[in-house]
Amino acid sequence: MAVFVLDRHGKPLMPCSEKRARLLLERGRARVHHLIPFAIRLTDRRLVDSELQPLRLKLDPGSKETGVAIVRVTASDAGGAPVAFVLSLAEIIHRGRQISEALTARRAMRRARRGRMTRNRAARFDNRRKPEGWLAPSLRHRVETTAAWVRRFRKLAPITALSIELVRFDMQAMENPEISGVEYQQGTLLGYEVKEYLLAKLGRTCAYCDATDRPLETEHILAKANGGSNRVSNLTLACRPCNQKKGNLPLEVFLRKDPDRAKRILARAKAPLRDAAAVNATRFALLNALKSFGLPLETGSGAQTKYNRRRLDIPKSHALDAACVGNVHSVWTWQRPILRIKCAGRGSYQRTRLTAHGFARGYLMRSKRAFGFQTGDMVKAVVPSGKKAGTHIGRVAIRATGSFNIQTAAGAVQGISYKHCNLLQRGDGYGYSFITPTTKESETRGDASRRALSLPGLKAEVSRAN
Repeated sequence: MAVFVLDRHGKPLMPCSEKRARLLLERGRARVHHLIPFAIRLTDRRLVDSELQPLRLKLDPGSKETGVAIVRVTASDAGGAPVAFVLSLAEIIHRGRQISEALTARRAMRRARRGRMTRNRAARFDNRRKPEGWLAPSLRHRVETTAAWVRRFRKLAPITALSIELVRFDMQAMENPEISGVEYQQGTLLGYEVKEYLLAKLGRTCAYCDATDRPLETEHILAKANGGSNRVSNLTLACRPCNQKKGNLPLEVFLRKDPDRAKRILARAKAPLRDAAAVNATRFALLNALKSFGLPLETGSGAQTKYNRRRLDIPKSHALDAACVGNVHSVWTWQRPILRIKCAGRGSYQRTRLTAHGFARGYLMRSKRAFGFQTGDMVKAVVPSGKKAGTHIGRVAIRATGSFNIQTAAGAVQGISYKHCNLLQRGDGYGYSFITPTTKESETRGDASRRALSLPGLKAEVSRAN
């Protein structure tokens, strides 16, 4: 992948190849500025002495992942059609689901604590108004994280334009591909109440035991506790014994002895629309966030991206979809490692561990640092002997005792003394790994770790830390 280059004052220059970056480091003309994303800073060149070419940053926003591609767009000799040369690929893995679950748990525990420790009081949420353009924290996280990484890439490369896939999902067409005309105004429950609709649809039969001679209850196929919704497509009928027996279990687990029945029930259910709803809710907020950068902004449709990718025979991934966004005739040099940026957060304000009933079961250390390290820092630990002997590189989880845990690409290594750890990069709230576009689905985490260590300058920085 291309290496980001800065001048001696920290201004972005054109990215260079790995070979050139290695030569600059070996000859002392550059030093490591940042480990991941890897960037070097020249010691003998200024921005005014360099020539820059226009770079475009492209985005393929998604509910769980957002693809990022930095390309150099030029006009080809034949016809002047735009040609995109890919310089860097990345995928941002959001944690909106974890944020939602954490807020739900906090709300439940606070409600239980108020009920135990204070008098009963009326609800106060009715007198609180949300500002215009308000987004739930899990959705706002997607917008702010994407904008933060656009800002960070602008500090590493001379980006002069932006592109984004402005997609809108047709929720009703996803449930019923044949819908048209006035049917858009006639919902699934036209002429029915929910229970009556389910009784008519499922023949007044329990979905799990086929019972017809007992009262039936409305049952969530995917339990609400596991992220299920109240949409009709997620509802079925069940008798009380089956409903209570299933509880919050996933359908495949509850019907593991009868997989055919599980397939039939799932066939009746529609595709989940939670991810599509998240993209629809955040698309204009993200567009406005990108407009605030003051750069030329190009928007493209999802159909255009899919057409470009299929026409150019490029594998499916969020990062490569980003490279195909907008008006582009051909895409070159896309066979590059993809930087996976996983949002891990910067810790929690909560200093107390709670049981399932909301009672304290342990207290966390007040200081966020121990022995000069902080949870989330990237370290290299060289253990000379013992069961953990070897070299371990990854994110560290500190302990007040000095016995740290290191999360490597191959898994967690526990019980590493702080004396064996050397700091490589301070924690910034993200975890990093590398994959290749051609083997994205089958690649092992160990291979990704080895590819990450092959970046130029990383070995030099690791040896410098020893």
